[in-house]
Amino acid sequence: MNILIDNKNGAPIYDQIYSQIKNQIISGALRENEMLPPIRGLAKDLRISFITTKRAYDELEKEGFIYTIPAKGCYVAPKNTELIREENLKKIEEHIEQAVKLAASCNLSKEDIISMIDFCMEDKL
Repeated sequence: MNILIDNKNGAPIYDQIYSQIKNQIISGALRENEMLPPIRGLAKDLRISFITTKRAYDELEKEGFIYTIPAKGCYVAPKNTELIREENLKKIEEHIEQAVKLAASCNLSKEDIISMIDFCMEDKL
């Protein structure tokens, strides 16, 4: 598992850890029931407070991405396909919003955008 902390990034450190682990779970880089590094071990490796790491793990558990077995550790939860679908839909919406803003700056019409999407979709289907 790779976690990189960017001190220049405006996001809190716990949020950077949370986001990176969540993205690795969604992408399949971290597999179902795979053990995560111990909270204290990860904190030591990242040279941060274990409280920060614990907060990231707590958020992941609260959202159903990981589960904890007392005295054993934290593990990747079985994938909730509906949860992953919602996460992906949210990402798609963000990308569409960016595309619409770019299209507006180029004076593209709705039909132009739809044509571009249709063209991209032909290769994927």
